[in-house]
Amino acid sequence: MLILIHPAVVTLLWFVRVTDGMPDPAQRDLLMRQEASRQTGGRVTLTAAEQKLDVYLHRLKEKEMSAAQFPPAIHFFRAKPLIQKSPIFKLLQKMPKGAALHIHTSSLVAVEWLVKNVTYRPHCYVCFTWDNSVRFLFSDRQPFPRWDCLYWQLLQTLRARIGDPAGFDNSLMQQLTLFTEDPDGEYPNQEVVWEKFEKAFIAAAGLISHAPVLRDFFYKGLEELLHDNIMYLELRSGLSRTYELDGSIHDKVWALKTFQEVTRRFVADHPDFLGARVIISVHRALRVSEVKAAVKEAIQLQKDFPDVVAGFDMVGREDGGKTLWYFREALSLPAELGVTLPYFFHAGETGGLTKSTKYIIVNYRTERFFKSLYESFNIYFDSTVCLFVDDEGTDVDQNILDALLFNTTRIGHGFALAHHPLARELSRKRNIAVELCPISNQVLKLVSDLRNHPAAVLMSEGHPMVISSDDPSLFGTTGLSYDFYQAFVGIGGLKANLGTLKELALNSIRYSSLPAHLKDKSRVMWQKKWDAFISSQS
Repeated sequence: MLILIHPAVVTLLWFVRVTDGMPDPAQRDLLMRQEASRQTGGRVTLTAAEQKLDVYLHRLKEKEMSAAQFPPAIHFFRAKPLIQKSPIFKLLQKMPKGAALHIHTSSLVAVEWLVKNVTYRPHCYVCFTWDNSVRFLFSDRQPFPRWDCLYWQLLQTLRARIGDPAGFDNSLMQQLTLFTEDPDGEYPNQEVVWEKFEKAFIAAAGLISHAPVLRDFFYKGLEELLHDNIMYLELRSGLSRTYELDGSIHDKVWALKTFQEVTRRFVADHPDFLGARVIISVHRALRVSEVKAAVKEAIQLQKDFPDVVAGFDMVGREDGGKTLWYFREALSLPAELGVTLPYFFHAGETGGLTKSTKYIIVNYRTERFFKSLYESFNIYFDSTVCLFVDDEGTDVDQNILDALLFNTTRIGHGFALAHHPLARELSRKRNIAVELCPISNQVLKLVSDLRNHPAAVLMSEGHPMVISSDDPSLFGTTGLSYDFYQAFVGIGGLKANLGTLKELALNSIRYSSLPAHLKDKSRVMWQKKWDAFISSQS
């Protein structure tokens, strides 16, 4: 049998002699340095000032990891107050983080602004639906009833009648975010948290898609990013139809022009911000014919707005959703037409779905079977009697390989990538970065303790990776600082150092969709900010 060994491994093995006695301390030191050099940031050379800050960071991390409550080990909704007190977090807030490459439009801006600013604007109506959700609509007259909203009320009138605007506003904010003081009790499984997740998106849509609000919303979102020391954005957006007060509708071209105009105005007002682009997204619940039409439309929009449209993605929950392979005819269209449409696929946002129960072993497909079986005998089906297993080996689990087959530019989440050695190797060789969103993965119940996040394996190997926040407003965050904290302290552990942070920030520029000349410009801008940041810490 012929066994092939990588030359680098041969070189290392030549130095390491196996002995029955005491191992050579020099060989041990060599092994440790070799392993450390492979991790994210392991080959970054630090200046004297950076080394000094790195030592300080290491001491801080040791202290936090020995505390009674270690934030990455507990749910973010409980950990957030602890993180806010952390000196590491406060330092990360000041650190120039480069770009945010994975954020969805509806969650770009803090819900407090939506409620305290947007819902106080004239002509804003609200409706409370039968499924305990809300809908918002701006209209110059009383809106007509519809299937999900039988009665619309003017918010200004409703607030005056209730007499407790602060309490009422808090109740509205709860409809636009997943935050709860009892996350484990409120969201016992993925089904429940995803249902609330999607309801929050629908609720926010009526506010955000009002044309005057959309302009202010984009600008406010860029402000929040800049405040968190972020200089560039790639926004996932479905470019929902935008409406005026009289009910007239704008198309996607109007939305892109508005995004372009707002971004240009923001850059003119803030020259230290580089810009923003859009990754057009469609939901994986659509039919193949609808996705075909969306791909064709994205090709045309990218042709008309080459500086704005970065590419195309499919969004929505992977578990129980349609796979990338299901849409292969639609996703093959650009190649068949001889055009380039970069893909930025969500893939591998699945796996590790476990419950601490012992009765029935199911996945989310067989759960539906058991539920229908129980109900056919008039027996209440309680999902807490299920032990959920991950989707490894299912069609959904192949999304990562299919994303690579369709030549994806980056992999959104890639939570399951550690279970796919071939996909991991291919993505590393092809320099395809994973968009790591730690808080999203925890809140949406892929992992409970972030020290157990599969990305720890990827970081130890130096796999291409960027940090992003996915849906920050729904998780009660803004920018990237909270996610950087969770990745640096929780997933990276003690081995992650200042070199890790530096490489992750630079990765966000390196793996962005920016053309080469703008990447060069942004690296220069970032380096100036980084040097100033290091100087301020000495």
